[in-house]
Formats: sequence, structure tokens, C-alpha cells
Amino acid sequence: MYVLILIISLFTLISFEAYAQPKNCPVLSELEKTSLKDKKEVIEALNTLIPKTYGTGLDDLPDLYTKWNVVTAKPFPKTVGNKIEEDYFGMAKTFCGKEIAEKSWLVRLDFPKAPGADLAQGQIFLAKSKEKGWFVWFRYH
Repeated sequence: MYVLILIISLFTLISFEAYAQPKNCPVLSELEKTSLKDKKEVIEALNTLIPKTYGTGLDDLPDLYTKWNVVTAKPFPKTVGNKIEEDYFGMAKTFCGKEIAEKSWLVRLDFPKAPGADLAQGQIFLAKSKEKGWFVWFRYH
């Protein structure tokens, strides 16, 4: 019985770990260089990107993601020195490499309609395509 529980736990851990990865990394040559000056543009793009990324909610909470507050919106290199945000920069570098991470943004969100901390916080990684504009390449929460 102990062995069976151990095997099930390992499969659960492996499937969770595989889920916490981007499906595809952005193509470096297709990314536009951005800076903190683009923050207003990022905030405006969130009006389209958040509904595409999160939808409106869950079966039990259909309006969960219809309202949000931006906690952080900055290029990943600007997260250095802030331990919590810098950890996400490390994740982005691990997932897709330093060059992609340095051309990407961290957006941390608060969903005020959420009943608990797990649902109330969101983190997305953005980049700007030369052809198609802003897009989310990874949703952590």
C-alpha cells in the first residue's frame, strides 16, 4: 500500500511540474525591445490579454476574473532587487532563456472578487511581438 501511494504521489508531482511550464517559448527574433516607458501600453493591452488568458471565471465563480488590479507591471530586468519579483525573472530565464526573459515583462495581478489567496493572485509573463503586439507567453497563477 505504501508503494502504491508513493507511485501515485510521484505521478501527481510529475504532472504538476509539467503543467508549470510554458507550452512554447517566444521566438527571440520576433520580439520587440521594450522598456518601462511602455508601461501604459502594457496596462491597456491587459484589457484584452486578461480575458483571453483567464476567461471570466470558474463554474462556481463565473465573474471571478472580470475585475482586476495590477500589482506589478514591469520589464523583468527591472525586477532585480525585489526578491519576490526577481524569482519570477529566474523562472522566465529557466523556461525560455536569458534573452527571452530580458525582453519580457512580469505582470502581477490581484483579483478582488476571488474568495481566497490562491485565486486572488495572478502572474503572467508578457512580451511584444514585432508583428502582433503584446501577448502572454506564460501564466503562472
